[in-house]
Amino acid sequence: MENNNYTEEQKYIRAKKKVKSIKGFYVHLFVYIIINGVIILSTAFSEGGWQVFWEWQSYSTTIFWGIGLAFHAFSVFGMDFILGKDWEDRKINELMNKENRDTWE
Repeated sequence: MENNNYTEEQKYIRAKKKVKSIKGFYVHLFVYIIINGVIILSTAFSEGGWQVFWEWQSYSTTIFWGIGLAFHAFSVFGMDFILGKDWEDRKINELMNKENRDTWE
C-alpha cells in the first residue's frame, strides 16, 4: 500500500509542476500583451504619430518576443498545442491503412 501512495505522490508532484509551468506561460502571455500594447501605443502617440505603424522598428520587439513566447508555449504544451493530442496515432493508422490498401490493389 505504501508503494501505491508513493505513486500517487509522484503523480501529484508532476501535476503540480505542470500547473506551475502552465501558469508561468499565462503570466508570460499576459505580460507580453500588456507591455507590447504599451510600447505600440506610446510609439503611436510619440512624434511619428500613426505613420510609425508602417515601420519595422515598431514591431521588432513584438515579433522577436512573440517568437520566444511561441517557444515557451511549445515547452509547456508540446506539439499537442498545434497537432492535437492523438495526431501521431491517427497518422500512424492512416499510413498503415494506406499501406494495406496498396498491397491488396
